[in-house]
Formats: sequence, structure tokens, C-alpha cells
Amino acid sequence: MRQIIEVQKLSKTFANRVCAVKDVSFHVEEGEIFGFLGPNGAGKSTTIMMLTTLLAPTAGRAEIAGFDVRTQAGKVRPNIGYISQDLAVDDHLTGRQNLWLQAGFHHMPKKKATERIKDLLDLVDLTARADDAVETYSGGMRKRLDIASGLIHQPRVLFLDEPTLGLDIQTRRQIWAYITYLRTKKKMTLFLTTHYMEEADFLCDRVAIIDNGTIKAVGCPDDLKNQIGNEMVRMRFDESDGDGLADALRRIGELEGVDRIEKSNGQYTAVVKSSAAAIPSICRSSLSSGVRISFMAAEKTSLADVYMAFTGKALRNETGGTTDALRARRALARMRA
Repeated sequence: MRQIIEVQKLSKTFANRVCAVKDVSFHVEEGEIFGFLGPNGAGKSTTIMMLTTLLAPTAGRAEIAGFDVRTQAGKVRPNIGYISQDLAVDDHLTGRQNLWLQAGFHHMPKKKATERIKDLLDLVDLTARADDAVETYSGGMRKRLDIASGLIHQPRVLFLDEPTLGLDIQTRRQIWAYITYLRTKKKMTLFLTTHYMEEADFLCDRVAIIDNGTIKAVGCPDDLKNQIGNEMVRMRFDESDGDGLADALRRIGELEGVDRIEKSNGQYTAVVKSSAAAIPSICRSSLSSGVRISFMAAEKTSLADVYMAFTGKALRNETGGTTDALRARRALARMRA
């Protein structure tokens, strides 16, 4: 497949000397769904703003559809659509009027705009509410209209920054269906950012794990999971077992099929090839050391485990800066049901 986005050592340092993105390199193939997975403040939105020509890079190079984002911004923009975290629709206009406004920004002829608006309203299931004021729409309807607005000029690449932020799970899955449709039926390239593990796992052909402005790993979700182990055995031990615990952990770590043991919040995780094969051996090793297992559970490796392995911390515990928090609150306030 042909690369439609190519990024080499892209960096952004702001006037206050905060380095938001540092030496980021990756590529996106035409027709794939590519995701940035990371917490608020990791550099996801800053990277997207540079790629969409809204923010000038401090260093490095990025091309979209063969055009340089720094020196050929005017040629990049017709090839891209951008759906930000903050809803861009006007509450006081109807859904149809919002799309006409976007068509005007792109200088679309009236006949073409009429046909395009009709197709987009059908695509996002808003035809029946097209002439109602957006202020009467639910959060999910607003987001669907926002996506339609970004598609008005038929871009080759659609950027979606946290596309399901603040939405309930049912509405999130509806948005996922639209994203999947755009890739499979319209052959569009989609670049999304998210901090939802399930979203990245379900949607993305490949993901880049980004933390503190740097990319820690890039690959398809299954390949990244396989890099750190196929399965996990999570364990807690009786606190009264004392000195025997170190011996038990040593024995477990030496078992065939056990790659390593990690500790987090008083819980131990054995990364194993097969939990079914490992569990009996783990139990025997613990008993031999006089240690009692108070809790044990087998799990398939998840993207949460991948994130932990590459960054050393859990994504769910991350918090962003003030700007990210305000942005999230604004989005949530507008997505009222």
C-alpha cells in the first residue's frame, strides 16, 4: 500500500519552552485506520494540529498526499478533513445550514453542494432532523453532524481528535460504525487519537503509543500484544506469608513458559505463553515455598498491558494539563443528551 502520511522527526516546542512533541516519526498507509493512543497531554492533539497545518512545527518534516505541511499548506488542506475535540457545529443553525456553511468555505458549486449534503445527511442518519436547530440535537447527533461537516469536500484523509469523548457506549459504537464504513466503503484514510483502549483495539489497523511527546511503539494491536506475551496470570498472595514470597516469585519466574513477572499496586502479573499450562505450575511453586495465593485470574493481553509495558504506567491513571481538562469539559457540556 502507498504511504499517504509520512512524518520524520517532527517536534513542537512552545514559547514557554514546553516540548509537547519530540522527534516523532511514523507513516500512515492509504486506506488504513491509524490511531494515536495516549493520555491527555501526551502530544496527540499537538501532532494532529501540525499535520492539519493549524500549528507550525518547530522541527522535522511531515507530508500528506505528497505535500509538505509547512511549505505547501494550501495543497495539503484540500486533501484533509479535521474533526476536533471541540464541536465545530453552530447550535443556532439547522443541520442542513451547517453543512451549507461548510460547503461555502470550500467554494463548492450549488448543484454539487446540494447533492453532497443530501448524501452526507443520509450517511449520518440525520435526514429526518436536517431542518431542526442543532441546539435540539443530542450529543451523538452533534458529533455525527460534525463528522459530516469534515467530509463535505470528500477529503482523502480524515483526522478525528478524540471522536467519542464524553459519549455513552451505545453512541460511541455508532460512531465506530461510521468510521469503519468510511474506511471499508469509501476507501478513506482515517487518523484518530484516543485514550480509550477498547476504541483503539476495535478500530485501528495500527496504533502508535505516545507518551510525554514521544512515540514508544507502533504496530497493529495484535502484534503489539504478542510482543509482551500472549496471556497474563494475575495473582495476589497472602500478606502473612512474609519471607516465602520472594522464593515463590523466584520459582515462578524460572518456570518454563513464564516470560517475566511484574508488580503493580500489590498485584503480581506473570506474562506467560499459555495460562492453562502455567497456572498448575504456579500453584505448585507457591505451595513449595509455603506461600498461599489469595487471588488468581487469567486474561488475554490487552492494549492496557501493552501501554503499561512500554511506558511503565497505567493509561487510566494519567491526567492532562489545564488546557486538556478545559477542552474535555467544554465538549462534555455541549454533548448534553
